Amino acid sequence: MSSFKPNQVFPRLAPGATPAPKSALSIYNPTYLGLDTRGKPVRVGMPYRNILIGGEPGAGKSVAQGNIVAHAALCTDVDLILIDGKIVELLPYAPVAEEFVGNDMRKALRVLRDLQGDLDERYLHLARTGRKKIVPGDGFRAKLLCIDELAYFTVTVGTKDQQEEFRILVRDVVARGRAAGIITIASTQRPSADIVPTSLRDLFGYRLAFRCATDSSSDIILGTGWASQGHTAVDIEPEALGVGLLRAEGGFPRRIKTALLEDEQINQIVRRAAHLRRAA
Repeated sequence: MSSFKPNQVFPRLAPGATPAPKSALSIYNPTYLGLDTRGKPVRVGMPYRNILIGGEPGAGKSVAQGNIVAHAALCTDVDLILIDGKIVELLPYAPVAEEFVGNDMRKALRVLRDLQGDLDERYLHLARTGRKKIVPGDGFRAKLLCIDELAYFTVTVGTKDQQEEFRILVRDVVARGRAAGIITIASTQRPSADIVPTSLRDLFGYRLAFRCATDSSSDIILGTGWASQGHTAVDIEPEALGVGLLRAEGGFPRRIKTALLEDEQINQIVRRAAHLRRAA
């Protein structure tokens, strides 16, 4: 039986007390993903970046995605926008999300349209100030858009027109979101052109490939030509769950082992995140 006691972690505040939240993280701090082959921590800076995650079912995509979302949940300077075709992967974080979308194409499109409108406001602010990107203190909170199972919305559910609008909206958010303080995480099994158009896929600066069946599938995730240079997710053993190849912007793919958050740990993180966000 767990010894976790909410009141020990989230002490009650006296009426009217508004202390600064302790141990809150910032989205501008590097996000911990796991360990490399030398056992050293792997951290990536997510602001002004986007990441595409792919690989076979059960290889570790949702775990890696969850590590980033969990970090963002504990940050009081970022809003979460979660779109989850499977519902269950991101649902635990719904209590601390600004928007949560399940398998609902209409709502997904509405949320993306709203995000696009927010982008327009941010770029108008940049035009007025003469700057190239949103920075802390501008009055615009960072936002993290996470789309789990991208293929569900681009090829499976909804009409052809809705699927096309979804792709167009996501492409705009990824293309313009970096400078505007909007981070995008997208995951799918195989981001081929029929699922993720090349014009969208090429906008992701970070790539994370888990085990793939073929070199071509690995290259679709990591970028063309890496398999011929010896960097292929085909070499990852089927039993090596959570092991993937991470290519950070401008770098070579490196093998990492992503950290695993158990369900109870995720629940504790969400409770902690809710407390921190209320206090902030």
